[in-house]
Amino acid sequence: MEGEEEKVPLLLESAVEASDVGLGCKILIESKKLWQIVGPAIFSRIAMFTMNVVSQAFAGHLGDLELAAFSIANTVVVGLVFGLMLGMASALETLCGQAYGARKYHMLGIYMQRSWIVLVGISILLLPIYIYSAQILMLMGQPRDIAELAGTMSLWMIPLHFSFAFQFPLQRFLQCQLKNAVIAYVSAFAFAVHIFISWLFVYVLDFGIIGAACTLNFSWWVVVLGQFGYTAFGGCPLTWTGFSKDAFSGLWEFLKLSIASGVMLCLENWYYRILILLTGNLKNAEVAVDALSICMSINGWELMIPLAFFAGTGVRVSNELGAGNGKGAKFATVVSVVTSSVIGLLFWVLIMVAHEKFALIFTSSTIVINAVNRLAVLLAFTILLNSIQPILSGVAVGSGWQAFVAYVNIGSYYLIGVPLGVFLGWVFHLGVLGIWAGMIGGTAVQTLILAYLTVRCDWEREAMKASTRMNKEVVSS
Repeated sequence: MEGEEEKVPLLLESAVEASDVGLGCKILIESKKLWQIVGPAIFSRIAMFTMNVVSQAFAGHLGDLELAAFSIANTVVVGLVFGLMLGMASALETLCGQAYGARKYHMLGIYMQRSWIVLVGISILLLPIYIYSAQILMLMGQPRDIAELAGTMSLWMIPLHFSFAFQFPLQRFLQCQLKNAVIAYVSAFAFAVHIFISWLFVYVLDFGIIGAACTLNFSWWVVVLGQFGYTAFGGCPLTWTGFSKDAFSGLWEFLKLSIASGVMLCLENWYYRILILLTGNLKNAEVAVDALSICMSINGWELMIPLAFFAGTGVRVSNELGAGNGKGAKFATVVSVVTSSVIGLLFWVLIMVAHEKFALIFTSSTIVINAVNRLAVLLAFTILLNSIQPILSGVAVGSGWQAFVAYVNIGSYYLIGVPLGVFLGWVFHLGVLGIWAGMIGGTAVQTLILAYLTVRCDWEREAMKASTRMNKEVVSS
């Protein structure tokens, strides 16, 4: 294995170590590496996000009750678990990325198997959320008819729940070795299948809302089987060498990093969901919630771009640190932050220019359109911050700082952002404007802290730590 590893080029020559090229050429080389990850990641994330939208649309045409039940089951029950599982799988972005950079290719397969073991165990522990979801939703104040139908939906979504345990690690395993086109192709195929079977199950076979749930199960498992098929049947000859008993060693350390990753990203994922819950408690909240939902929909679509940069930055930083190239990791960070910030600035301008128009996509209500217009400035600044903050989180994942950043998120979001939002919203009677502005303040604090950590980072020291980790893993395996 070691002999084969030496024959395989790690990546293209590092942009920062190529002394015979100028700065412009270095930026182009690094940008090419970055977009090899970001481009397919944007496409695959939008495709997977849209599959949920398609199922929700089919459910909505069945009736208002079905739409409400599907939305609550998918957003509250599945969304809660989704954020945790996605976050825990992000531990692979640190470990697989650094192993690939260090040319310890066989470790990628072992790390992925460890992630499967950990996430399947967590999936089993989380099953009561699905089984008792109707009772949980009623305790949260949902009407009985909606809660009971959402509870039935949740039971049918258990196969989807277990697909997360396999699909997220597979995606990061492939992503860290720059096999991103495969992820995009499989996502495109699954999306096409999803549209067809949604029509077949809901309308032709008349399975109703249960059919809508089954289509999500089926489509996500298509993604799992497609990615695993590519991995196991010749697509990754160096990084996948079959199942190994070494996957059962080092589980405790892997679990700790996975939990830190899960907490870090969950705190981010749940933050703006709290905004909607708080807004729902305002007096005469119906218009405010409608307007906020439109803004969050726009934000959600655009967020797929910075989340792709989050993934790309994590991979590039971990690759360079694993290769012992601290300067390369620093340069990759700068290029990623600048590129994403420029894109975010373009969307900021677009929202500011079209602030009176984009709500027409979702509603014809003059009252709601005017409410969205008042929130447009906050939406624009949220998008601008989101073009920076996830990239800095990607740096943290690539460097293995998840545990520390989890504490930063707790302080910034839940000790500053939420209380400040409540204070402005209720004490100053600013309503949803105050709540959202306060929570933007929390995001701004978190972004400034992460920026400070990144600027002050000793990249050569981080590279040495990554090399030490890889050497220990190789010795133990």
